Amino acid sequence: MPISGSQKAVRGLLIALLVTLTHSIAARAQQMVALASPARISEVQPAEFPTLPEAPSSLVAGPSGSPVSSSALFSPAPVPVSEPLKWAENHPFWDRENRILFAAVGGLATADFFMTRSNLATGGKELNPVTRIMCGSTPALAANFALETTGVIGLSYLFHKTGHHTLERMTSFVNISASTGAVAYSATHR
Repeated sequence: MPISGSQKAVRGLLIALLVTLTHSIAARAQQMVALASPARISEVQPAEFPTLPEAPSSLVAGPSGSPVSSSALFSPAPVPVSEPLKWAENHPFWDRENRILFAAVGGLATADFFMTRSNLATGGKELNPVTRIMCGSTPALAANFALETTGVIGLSYLFHKTGHHTLERMTSFVNISASTGAVAYSATHR
């Protein structure tokens, strides 16, 4: 059975999303490995090592039943204190990574606008039912893509404020993947 154009577009979109997610997960894993490296653990100061509390000598008995010094049983072994993961910490909303992601979201929305407008001018059809409502005029179509970009930034900000920093970044990645798929589909189906 031959594959239709919309099935190819969905397949391409899923592949783009998978590549984006894989890249994001690999970057997070590299950050975690860098934070847990032996070099980082050796940087921890001795004052940061917790020690075990002293046990009362009345509760500690040796093999013959006589009390044994608790220091003989509880030797304070240094245990490195790990830091919380860097990417889980709070960060400013308009940090470098978000600025790059939002620029990509805006750039791809602009490219999608021009590709959609060009295809509609030559007799093409808008496949997105939400955008189809707005494709009657060029200003309405531009407003659609501007609202899409604003919505992505707004949703990312909501996730940022509620402490869901992974979802904050993933919102942009998903939109970038969808817009890339839409631009690629429009470019191949002129």
